[in-house]
Order: sequence, then C-alpha cells, then structure tokens
Amino acid sequence: MSDLKLPGEDDKKKGPSFNRIAIWVLVGGVGLYLLASGIIGILVKANQ
Repeated sequence: MSDLKLPGEDDKKKGPSFNRIAIWVLVGGVGLYLLASGIIGILVKANQ
C-alpha cells in the first residue's frame, strides 16, 4: 500500500515503559497485601 507514516510514528517505543511497569508492580503488591490480610483475617476469625 503506502509507505507514508504519521509524524512521530518512528519515535514510538515497543512495549510498556518502565514507569508503567513500576506502577503495575506497586498496585499489584498492594492488592496482594489486601487479599492476604483478608484471608488471614477470615482464618483467624474462624478459629476463635
């Protein structure tokens, strides 16, 4: 077809940036902590 490209199209990086990966790791860690503390709370409450 056509080899024409939009301006700035050559500057696009492939894949997610480091900042985006760091944010997802941080949010995932907080979610994992909340999930684990909830499960531990349920188990402690059940054993009383």
